[in-house]
Formats: sequence, structure tokens, C-alpha cells
Amino acid sequence: MRLLSEDEYRATMEPEPVQIGPDDEPPFDFWPYFDQIPRADLQGHDFSEGTVTYAWHMPQRNLQHVLVNCERANVFLVLVLDLTAKVVLGHYLLDIMAV
Repeated sequence: MRLLSEDEYRATMEPEPVQIGPDDEPPFDFWPYFDQIPRADLQGHDFSEGTVTYAWHMPQRNLQHVLVNCERANVFLVLVLDLTAKVVLGHYLLDIMAV
């Protein structure tokens, strides 16, 4: 389970991501990765409901950002998926208000 630095996370972003619809199926089962993330990486936040409200496709590199909701508004655990290799590249704790 790889905690991405801010620079590593930002390097996976693209200028024109495509929002994934709420009814779209996940590209592969990433929940086993999610379940193995060390608690320390969550910085005391609770993501245990496993609710995903937002997901974004980065078409140039064929990546997807899956934002797992937290108990606190505007805080997400972002899983960065490589859609070609069907693996999770890593995760990042995103606090939108801190950006």
C-alpha cells in the first residue's frame, strides 16, 4: 500500500479529467487494496463506510481517481487506479479545504 506524496499525486492529475457517473461500475475490484491501507495513513479519519461519490478518469494516461468519502466534508481518500494494468498505484489523503 503506497501513500503518495503530494507531488506524486499531482503528477497523476490531468488538466481535463472526465467525471465518472455515480452508476458506472468500478473498472476492477480495488477494495482489497483499500482494506489493507495502514491506519496511520488515514490520519484519524474514518473512511469505513466505503462510499464513493466522485471518480475521475484521466484519459491521457488512462488513470482513474476514486474518492472515498470521509466522515468529514471535503476530506477524501483518493485511490489512484492504473486502468491499463488494473492495479492501484497508490493512495492520497485529500483535504480540499487545505489545498
